Amino acid sequence: MIYADHAATTKMSEAAVQRMLSVINDHFGNPSSLYSTGQDAKEILEEAREDVAAVIGAEPREIYFTSGGSEADNQAILSAAELGRKKGKMHIISSAFEHHAVLHTLNKLKKNGFDVTLVDVHENGIVRPEEVAAAIREDTCLVTIMYANNEIGTIQPIREIGAICREKNVLFHTDAVQAVAHIPVNVQTDNIDMLSASAHKFHGPKGVGFLYVKKGIPLVSLIEGGAQERGKRAGTENVPGIASMATALKEASANMEASAAHVTAVRNRLIRGLKEIPHSALNGDAERRLPGNVNFCFEGIEGESLLLLLDDKGIAASSGSACTSGSLDPSHVLLAIGRVHDVAHGSLRLSIGEEVTEEDADYMIKSVKEVVEYLRGFSPVWRDLCAGKAKFIL
Repeated sequence: MIYADHAATTKMSEAAVQRMLSVINDHFGNPSSLYSTGQDAKEILEEAREDVAAVIGAEPREIYFTSGGSEADNQAILSAAELGRKKGKMHIISSAFEHHAVLHTLNKLKKNGFDVTLVDVHENGIVRPEEVAAAIREDTCLVTIMYANNEIGTIQPIREIGAICREKNVLFHTDAVQAVAHIPVNVQTDNIDMLSASAHKFHGPKGVGFLYVKKGIPLVSLIEGGAQERGKRAGTENVPGIASMATALKEASANMEASAAHVTAVRNRLIRGLKEIPHSALNGDAERRLPGNVNFCFEGIEGESLLLLLDDKGIAASSGSACTSGSLDPSHVLLAIGRVHDVAHGSLRLSIGEEVTEEDADYMIKSVKEVVEYLRGFSPVWRDLCAGKAKFIL
C-alpha cells in the first residue's frame, strides 16, 4: 500500500511510540499530585511544554495542551470573541476556505451577534494581505487565517497578515495544523498572537495538540473543572500523549529541511505526470504550497469512484468532495477558488510523506491515468463533452 493521505493523518514515528510507552509504563502519576510520582509526571509535562515552545519560538508559559487542532481553534476564536465583546468589538475576519473547526465556530458566533467577513482566496488559493487590511474595521476584534490549507496545500502570507494586524491592534490567530513541522513556523517573526497545532499531523499521536497564546491575552475555558493548564483547560493532562507529541515535533523539525527537499521533488514529479491527463488542472498555486500536497481536478469523473479504484490498486488517497460524510456537496475549498460544482466533484488529493519514493510516484501517475481513462469511458458527462453537447471547462 502506498499511503498518500498524510494531510488526514500520519503514522506515529518510532521515537514517538517509544516515548509514549516509556511514560505509560514508568511515569504514570497524576501531574497535579504532590507526591514524587506525580511530580515526576509534572516534570515530564513541563519538559514537553518547553520543547514545543522552543520549536515555534514561544515561551513555555504561552503553550496550552489540548485534545487537538479543533479544540485549539475553538478556544482561540471564542477567547478573542469574548475579549472583543467586552470592548464592544464584534467583527471577525477570516477566509472562505478555512477548516470547518474555524468556519463552524464563526457560524456559532454569528448567531450570537458577531459580524463575520470572509475574504476571497482567489484562483491560486492564496489570501491577499491588502484585502485583509481593507476588511479591518474599528470594531474588528480578530483575524483568523490558516497557515496552509488542508486540501490544496497553499501557504498563506502569514507574516504579512500578522504585521497588518499588529499595526491595526487586532488579534491574529492562525490554524497551523498543516504547517507546523512541515515548513518553518515562528510565532515571533510571523507576528502571530495565537496558533493551533495537532500532533497526528507530524507523526505524533491522535487526540493531542497545543494552542499557543501570546502572553497577556486572556483565554476563555471551554472545559470547566480543575485548575490544569493554568486554569484554562480542566481535566488530568494526557502526559503520555503530550510527551510523545513533543518528541515527534522535535524529530520532525530537526529533519524538516531534508524531508521537505525529498518530498518536494516527489511532489513535483507527481504534478508533472498528472498534468499529462487531458482536461485536468492542479488546484492551488504551483509553487507556494506544502511540500507534500498534490491536488487535482479531472473533468468528467466523480472523486469517490476514483478513490475506490485507486484503493484497489494499493493507493490510499482522498478527495475534495465530502463523499465520506454522505454529502453530495463538493469541497468548499474548491468552490472558494472558483471551481464549478461538476469539476470540483472530480478531485483528488495526494498528500505524501518522506517514505514515498519516485518509483511510488511513477506508479501513482500510471494508476491515476488508468483509472481516469476507465471512469471517463462510461461517464455520460464525458460522453457529452466529447460529442460537443457540453463545453469543456478544464
